[in-house]
Amino acid sequence: MDRNYAYVRSRFNPCSDLVLFRWNYGPKLGRRALSVYLDTLVLDKRTNFFKQLLQDLVDHEIGDGTEVTPDMIMRQFSNHVASEESATLVDALEDVERLVLSGCLVIFIDGWSRALCFRAGRFETRQVDEPVTEPVVQGPRESTVENLKKNIGMIRTRVQSSAVKFNFIQTGGNARTTIAFGYVEGAVAQEALDAFVERIGQLPDADVLETSYIEDVLEERTWTPFPQFRYTERTDVAASALLNGKIIVLVEGTGSVLIGPTTLFELLQSSEDFYQRTLMANFIRILRFIALMIALGLPSLYIAVSTFHPEMIPTVLLLAVVDAREGIPFPAFLEAVIMVFIFEILREAGIRLPRPVGSAVSIVGALVVGEASINAGIVSPSMVVVIALTGIASFALPQYNLAVSLRLLQLPLMILSALLGIFGLMIGFSLMWIHLIGLKSLGVPYMKPLAPWTVGELQNTVVRRPLKVLMKQNEARRQRSKGTR
Repeated sequence: MDRNYAYVRSRFNPCSDLVLFRWNYGPKLGRRALSVYLDTLVLDKRTNFFKQLLQDLVDHEIGDGTEVTPDMIMRQFSNHVASEESATLVDALEDVERLVLSGCLVIFIDGWSRALCFRAGRFETRQVDEPVTEPVVQGPRESTVENLKKNIGMIRTRVQSSAVKFNFIQTGGNARTTIAFGYVEGAVAQEALDAFVERIGQLPDADVLETSYIEDVLEERTWTPFPQFRYTERTDVAASALLNGKIIVLVEGTGSVLIGPTTLFELLQSSEDFYQRTLMANFIRILRFIALMIALGLPSLYIAVSTFHPEMIPTVLLLAVVDAREGIPFPAFLEAVIMVFIFEILREAGIRLPRPVGSAVSIVGALVVGEASINAGIVSPSMVVVIALTGIASFALPQYNLAVSLRLLQLPLMILSALLGIFGLMIGFSLMWIHLIGLKSLGVPYMKPLAPWTVGELQNTVVRRPLKVLMKQNEARRQRSKGTR
């Protein structure tokens, strides 16, 4: 026990929250023991766990509690008759270090080469609440939290099937974070699962603190603006992804759930699409596609038309645009760059500031800056309207990482439009289309079902089919899966 004491002391020195408590038990208190724990992590700092063990020995007629010896304790644990369910045995000092850091109370007994470990951790996490980043008008309002086991439990409650498999990975580094990935056996594509397991096996011994750390390891192309995975903090979305053959990744200490493989069309879908009636859901989904095109190409289209192709604008509208631009010292391209830059600063300011102040600053700032820019003759009113519509359209996209990607693509498209007009804009869209066709997520084409063309899946991509049709398809898929097994 003295060697164990010296090892633990050397590994944690200097740590003010480390507690090394020596105590005695047995005949005439002649037996020595040592309790090791971190005061900042352990909730129950007393020796109640060991007292329960002594009571077990008495209850099983091994002897009086004051006559307990190390041999009795060894036999007790060898027969697995301890009532404390969190009790485990540890053989290596390296495991002791890891368990103490994870909130365990470890007891060394003099004369025994193994240690007793009891889980007594105290970890403060927020309660299950309504999702912040994915609010819905109709549907479940249960979000994930920073507790990995609780998240998996909520997902398993929604998908109560033995086909749901969860595997755990322990990362290296100082953080030693626990990562879990889950899938539904028989529903997930084997090629995607093999690619996922191969890549996550290459996860370096680094400190993983959030789910987005894993995305860099899993994605096929790092230098692409388009996200190859999607995130959610809704348990119903994670459960639906499992049923649709996706792989989900959860990390201890964060509520974000990573979902893959992902296609571009899935990034434009929301969980509320399946909680609304079919006609309304399809209308909203088509609105998102229109918002995508507005957020991506409206400033570039305005620059191209106003600079190179004024004949495409109706006469009355053209006269209004020319009148509004009279006295503006900058060309349309520089106007757009200035307004996009100001809008991005306002958006970041609204996000980073405290919530009660952020919304007021972003709204008031946009009004004040827009009105002042028009009055100062720096930008035209039509350009302010175009940039405002572009920003609002980006807010209509359900996935934040996709909206960020569109913000990165605006400037190259505006440059091409300023140089070559509509022809330059078409070149930009063509290059983007070629890039999207070659992009894959865990081996799945990013533009599926458009490229490759799949008519059956296309019917449920742009528009949502009625739920009774989807349920029949899912039942047929399950029957085929059972027949295959």
